Amino acid sequence: MPSFEQTLQRAGEFGRFQRRVFLLLCLTGVTFAFLFVGVVFLGSQPDRFWCRGPSAAALAERCAWSAEEEWNRTAPARPGPAPAAARRGLGRCQRYLLEAAAGADPDADAAGSLSCADPLAAFPNRSAPLVPCSGGWRYEQTHATIVSEFDLVCVNAWMLDFTQAILNLGFLAGAFTLGYAADRYGRIVVYLISCFGVGVTGVVVAFAPNFPVFVVFRFLQGVFGKGTWMTCFVIVTEIVGSKQRRIVGVVIQMFFTLGIIILPGIAYFIPNWQGVQLAVTLPNFLFLLYYWVVPESPRWLVTRKEGDKALEILRRIAKCNGKYLSPNFSEITVTEEEISNPSFLDLVRTPQMRKCTLILMFAWFTSAVVYQGLVMRLGIVGGNLYVDFFISGVVELPAALLILLTIEHLGRRLPFAASNVVAGVACLVTAFLPEGLPWLRTTVATLGRLGITMAFEIVYLVNSELYPTTLRNFGVSLCSGLCDLGGIIAPFLLFRLAAVWLELPLIIFGVLASVCGGLVMLLPETKGIALPETVDDVERLGSSHSHQCGRKKNIQVSSSHV
Repeated sequence: MPSFEQTLQRAGEFGRFQRRVFLLLCLTGVTFAFLFVGVVFLGSQPDRFWCRGPSAAALAERCAWSAEEEWNRTAPARPGPAPAAARRGLGRCQRYLLEAAAGADPDADAAGSLSCADPLAAFPNRSAPLVPCSGGWRYEQTHATIVSEFDLVCVNAWMLDFTQAILNLGFLAGAFTLGYAADRYGRIVVYLISCFGVGVTGVVVAFAPNFPVFVVFRFLQGVFGKGTWMTCFVIVTEIVGSKQRRIVGVVIQMFFTLGIIILPGIAYFIPNWQGVQLAVTLPNFLFLLYYWVVPESPRWLVTRKEGDKALEILRRIAKCNGKYLSPNFSEITVTEEEISNPSFLDLVRTPQMRKCTLILMFAWFTSAVVYQGLVMRLGIVGGNLYVDFFISGVVELPAALLILLTIEHLGRRLPFAASNVVAGVACLVTAFLPEGLPWLRTTVATLGRLGITMAFEIVYLVNSELYPTTLRNFGVSLCSGLCDLGGIIAPFLLFRLAAVWLELPLIIFGVLASVCGGLVMLLPETKGIALPETVDDVERLGSSHSHQCGRKKNIQVSSSHV
């Protein structure tokens, strides 16, 4: 009775059917990128904002001031040029108490006694008292964002960071819940439910009447968004042969980079955040059409002892690929393991699985902290947000090309380790380079960004290749949950440590990436090895026999294993 790998090889490992499904599912990477980094444009800081008291509002109306004139005559000057203050707009968090000019009650309207030419002339030495602002914000901006929608400035500025943290919490919840569901109930059903969920919750986010509703549904959008991304990645790696996994595993992430490159164009031409939110959300409903063109993973069906359904799908694949399955392929070997629902204990019960799980968790965490930390660190500068963001996406493209050029010849493990080490060394070197060499600091920092981007992309591929089919979606989702934890921690790690010493975060990033580079060398090499289907297959990874012959059901035990 032929095995699944033999049947897939006969039906075509990367024929027209797989290429079509692969390209369709790759589009999920574009929309997931929109969700992952969309807060940069949904929550971009306004060009200027200031607090408007009742007298200032009445005076602006009486004097028919433009926004520029109101800014110049009623907004207090910012105390100090600190970058953090510029980012948060702290200098405009107070307002002049113009009501005090009339000596009246602070809530009274003193606009009638103030001069349109110089309102502060009514005060001794033109020094009006300052008071904290409790409302009445005025914004000057070319694009409306959630900052102006929900007044996320000054004492409420932390809420903007919270919106990204809550999204990452949603990713983490989705990794546990939908990763488990995909291994128990099937890949495609969870993918389609997730696409529908992302679309519905995203629309609610766009029309959220208040901040609490916005946060709740952004969390839910993160849950379903993680389901779409992780499940589509697993599907494309399960329907192709071992030689093609490295291509699909890297190219699908190039579509994520494509989403990063496209997003600033969408945000530039749509003047408000609701429109941007709808533009990046609604395409998810189109993915529901995949119900008629993307089948269930036949590899998953085999593990659920549904060989007949798997064979039916493989016959469809063969027909589309111009192949023919002879009568010898009337049945397919199914796993002899008893069907069980995945759990975390399955990932750590045996030595090889335990080692892989712990190292991959650390690799995910490190990639997220260093990648997002470097992005945020480079982002706290002036310049054109749309151009800078576009360039940052383009910088990531060489990472994918380098991976494609190296992992076929060198395997997965060495490029994985080298990319982490390069990122770590670059961070450490940048931390100690003198400020007088900005071009050198930028060059080395860019090298670090390139290295951690490669590491981030390789960990997806390696993670899916080191887990058996019965645990693959759950294992990938669970380990990548550490990526979401890293995404929550990264901004706090960056800004808190930078307050102590500006370069301290780079040292932490460098140590994390360098240690990760050493640990991943302990993982088994998966180049040219068939995807493991059982835990026993994973335990045999790394043996000389498995390197030479791939996965086989009846592997002789050598004396070195006794």
